Amino acid sequence: MQSIAEVTDARSPIAVAGVVLDRVMRMLGGKRVLDGVDLHVRLRERVGIVGRSGAGKSTLLSLVAGLDETDDGTVSVGGETAAEARLAQCALMPQRDCLLPWRTALDNACLALVNDGLPRNEARRRTEPLFERLGLAGAEWLRPAQLSFGMRQRVAFLRTLLAGKEVLLLDEPFGALDAITRGELQEWLAAALDTEPRTLLLVTHDIEEALLLCDRVLVLDGGRIVSELDVRLPRDGRTRRELVTSPAFVALRELTLEALG
Repeated sequence: MQSIAEVTDARSPIAVAGVVLDRVMRMLGGKRVLDGVDLHVRLRERVGIVGRSGAGKSTLLSLVAGLDETDDGTVSVGGETAAEARLAQCALMPQRDCLLPWRTALDNACLALVNDGLPRNEARRRTEPLFERLGLAGAEWLRPAQLSFGMRQRVAFLRTLLAGKEVLLLDEPFGALDAITRGELQEWLAAALDTEPRTLLLVTHDIEEALLLCDRVLVLDGGRIVSELDVRLPRDGRTRRELVTSPAFVALRELTLEALG
């Protein structure tokens, strides 16, 4: 597997601490979407957030990323509370791919490298080998309108990784993909994070995905964190199928389902 650090020149993360939400409250449309949320994510920890639609998961990510502000409480990333400073340390992949329609898939993927001053041809050269790993070989020069929805999501995912930020905020990153491709990309992301650790906040409806990728899984309901599960699974040498069918994994999945009601 090609290293993301090799592509991004191993840019040093600027964060010295993780992500902290302290009694965060957010009102949207007269509704209390987040209601006193406390969350501490350690540096390089992977935390999954699951919950029903409308539970406030995406709002939480927007607050962490500095794209929104709280009505009460504080949010800090790397010890910084200002929105601009939070944003500087986060790479957010929203549910919509937000690809630039006038750029090719390759140029969309390497956008962060170009914005950091790398010449476009060099950014393309470094990024292109990763397209095959994500099942995008042959799509490098296509425009977003020529890509399937799943392919667009994969390009957006690659762009997020290549931003080289300490904190990855992923909002349903694989939701549009078929089950086989989703499983392959989950394994690829897990391996990438093992090689080049990042602080991860993953929002997903897929309980298995959260358990496979994360150290902890939180259940968000009614604007509050109602359950927290430590994921301690023996992963060494085990395939994805072996993990998801193991008694320990099945037990964790059942506990998560119970917390979701």
